[in-house]
Amino acid sequence: MNKNDLKAEIRRLLKEKGAVVVAIDGNSASGKTTLAAELQREFSARVFHCDDYFLQPYQRTEQRLNETGGNFDRERFKTEAAEPARLHRDAECRKYFCRTGELSAAFTVKFTALTVIEGSYSLHPYLGEYYDIAVFVSVDPKEQSRRILQRNGPGMHERFMKEWVPMENKYFEELHIREKCGFDIS
Repeated sequence: MNKNDLKAEIRRLLKEKGAVVVAIDGNSASGKTTLAAELQREFSARVFHCDDYFLQPYQRTEQRLNETGGNFDRERFKTEAAEPARLHRDAECRKYFCRTGELSAAFTVKFTALTVIEGSYSLHPYLGEYYDIAVFVSVDPKEQSRRILQRNGPGMHERFMKEWVPMENKYFEELHIREKCGFDIS
């Protein structure tokens, strides 16, 4: 299925239900954020980004980092984004800033008829099935590497390819994330 099919399904569900939650999971540098921005523009949607929920330093234990899907503050994400999305409510959120190791001040993300949750780990089973539509966005590994290098530079490219990409792939495979998605966009 393609983006046009996805948009048609969103329109259909908005008419039927009044409010819809779309989760977009997939490979790093595959276009999840770009797709979310496109849906935000077209549907006046609110968007939650999993990248705002990196683990805080105290959470980065060996046990947590060895867990499938453990490289994500799923507890805070559930409270601040997934539950308000499921309940069609405003959300009180805080972004985590990796460079400073701090959370932002709390801010409100107002309810909109379409909520888009995007990022690797957005379909983690811990979060439950809060979504109406699940999307998996993929990219060829060579293209993924090229995009990460272009976007993040050589130093971060190496870290992505040796650390984060294998963690994501383990999460996708062991938790059958791609198979849970009604839309698969490459």
